[in-house]
Amino acid sequence: MAGMTAIEKILAEHSGRARVQPGDAVEVDVDTIVVLDINFMTTIFPAEEILKIDAPEKIVVIFDHFVPANTIFAAEAQARGRAFVHKFGISRFHDIGQAQGISHQVVADEAYIRPGELLVCADSHTCSGGAFNAAAHGLGSIDMLQATCLGKSWFICGPTVRYRLDGETPASVTPKDVFLQIANEYGMHGGQNMEFCGSALSNWTPNERRALSTMCAEVGVEFPVFPFDDVLAAHYKERNIGGLRPVEPDRDAQYAADRVIDVSAVEPMVALPGSVVHNCRKVTDLTEDRIAVQQCFVGSCSNGTLEDIRVAADIVRGRRVSPGVRFIVTPSSEAIHRQAVKAGYVSTLQEAGAVVTSSACGACGGVDMGVLGQGELAIASSTRNYKGRMGSPDAGIFLASSATVAATAVNGYISDPRGALS
Repeated sequence: MAGMTAIEKILAEHSGRARVQPGDAVEVDVDTIVVLDINFMTTIFPAEEILKIDAPEKIVVIFDHFVPANTIFAAEAQARGRAFVHKFGISRFHDIGQAQGISHQVVADEAYIRPGELLVCADSHTCSGGAFNAAAHGLGSIDMLQATCLGKSWFICGPTVRYRLDGETPASVTPKDVFLQIANEYGMHGGQNMEFCGSALSNWTPNERRALSTMCAEVGVEFPVFPFDDVLAAHYKERNIGGLRPVEPDRDAQYAADRVIDVSAVEPMVALPGSVVHNCRKVTDLTEDRIAVQQCFVGSCSNGTLEDIRVAADIVRGRRVSPGVRFIVTPSSEAIHRQAVKAGYVSTLQEAGAVVTSSACGACGGVDMGVLGQGELAIASSTRNYKGRMGSPDAGIFLASSATVAATAVNGYISDPRGALS
């Protein structure tokens, strides 16, 4: 009998089974449930009517989509959320203010997800948590209600595709570029898991791994998962967290496909508007066309980290944002925002003509702080580029790394970030 992959092992442990294989439907005990402000906006999650929850210590409540509240509806939903937190004595609450942040960044920085665990959340990019050698999945409102009240959910185990990432990413090339190359070459992975390994990972920070893991939602991945190694061990040691239970695949685990990516050969990539699936190009294929954009955006749960903000600041330092371009930078948490201020990155960006906003989903989801108008083109280091994602359905969204976005902001047209710091 063949061994199990990392995700199969996590699902087996959380369902009380000795073995799980592709095609199995499993009911699982959930370690952590992350409830968002958007949950309190729907009657499918009737916060006032909930009489009992499984365990307050399992719940994290984070306001991140509509913060600060931009409508009366959002304000009233957040008031219901605060009442819910008070009613059940939930201690892990991230309201507007100092603890504010996009849920997936907060989950990472606060170590709300740990190796071998299972986390659920209402957001489709919850797969971000796979960077921490764990299983993390987005749920709809009904399933979130079940998880909150009963501490359980269910999944169908899919087959796993393994990606071995070898080599070292060149300067100005990021895990976002690696993902765009995978999406362009291999397309959709609907119903499948992705398991990452390889020598390249030793040089990737937890946030860099998370950038790739987050983007897996865009090709239909159920669960991405990274290995536990010295990088992750240091992440948890810095937070004084022990008792970890890492998971690794069996040597004879079965994979739907086994692919090798030489990351040293990857170049800066750009996803064309509409989709990332078989729709990405090397930035050098676009530079001669001088594709003008009206908005450049650095931020979101995938690429609003301190490193993203540093890279953007380094590229625009001593320069000006091109006339006619709006350059919007949104840190993925207020903690990162404060660090960027202290490091001088925010003042550098502002002096160049960029706008640095408070932390929220904001422009990424077309919520506020950067909604696109009819016929406008934007390039973003955010997560998603389908029609209407960031505003008008007649706008177009290119996706790229934060370095490519910043280089474009200075030139006014889609630009190669290589050499931008010279």
